[in-house]
Amino acid sequence: MVKAYLGVDIGSVSTNIVALSPEGEVLSKQYSRTNGQPIECVKEGLKTLKKEIPDIEVLGVGTTGSGRQIAGILLGADVVKNEITAHATASIFYNPDVSTIFEIGGQDSKIIFIKNKCVVDFAMNTVCAAGTGSFLDHQAERLKVPIEQFGDMAAKSTEEVRIAGRCTVFAESDMIAKQQFGFSKPDIIKGLCEALVRNYINNLGRGHELKPPFMFQGGVAANSGIKAAFEKETGCEVMVPKYFNVMGAIGIALLAKNYIEKTGNKTSFEGFECADKELKPRTFRCEGCANMCEVVEVIYDGQISARWGDKCGKWTNALLVKTKKAKEKEKELAVK
Repeated sequence: MVKAYLGVDIGSVSTNIVALSPEGEVLSKQYSRTNGQPIECVKEGLKTLKKEIPDIEVLGVGTTGSGRQIAGILLGADVVKNEITAHATASIFYNPDVSTIFEIGGQDSKIIFIKNKCVVDFAMNTVCAAGTGSFLDHQAERLKVPIEQFGDMAAKSTEEVRIAGRCTVFAESDMIAKQQFGFSKPDIIKGLCEALVRNYINNLGRGHELKPPFMFQGGVAANSGIKAAFEKETGCEVMVPKYFNVMGAIGIALLAKNYIEKTGNKTSFEGFECADKELKPRTFRCEGCANMCEVVEVIYDGQISARWGDKCGKWTNALLVKTKKAKEKEKELAVK
């Protein structure tokens, strides 16, 4: 029997699933496109994991990312935490001395500041695309260059080309102008990589001292051109961990491990059978007061499993009371 802790990171672009041994070794990892269907993606990931490791015994489960709440309901997660905590936990696990974490994903980016193995500050970019992977994807499509080749092409650059990277619209206009001036694709691609890094540091690093050791993770860390741009900007080596694209999943698996070991509780994992159960969200508008809150209600396996969105807690608290009574009834029946 293979014992493992599961970490699931559900983002807007990718869904990542990791199986971690009790010693912290990655037994299995999956990095797949969410494609607007996070729950279906998690279900398929569970089925794939079960095929890879048929005799797996899950000791604990954690979920993180923008879809962490609903995935936590599906899986019966023991720990549900934000991605800042998850990414920091994984980074510290691999490099206890890490001071600054650069994380760039498809739709957002973040910078995390660590001191004495604790998060002391962070900043996130969830509005402007100019500092994210989608910025590079869009330009790669325009240049007719596969995004996987961006790093290698940037390394072939022979001329310095400065691209205005403050905004995606300005960047595209400036890029077209540079093409018309006759600059090569490698020069323009290197300029784009440096523009993204400048935008990232100016927006997220403003007012902070960037201290080494630096760690760069997230899907964009696969791009060696961006890594080189970070090293040029900081003047220091930037480490890219082996599992750079699933660090959030590794971090939340480690947090689940810590929770189970600290509390001595058994996992609440619903089992791999949950991949065959139906989970469906629906919404309704509460008209109890002027707030007119939109309440999200999750139906799991035919029952209401969660609610959120009500500012006063009216619907959430009602569900908690109902759930508590149901659990008490189960205990009474078990005793009898």
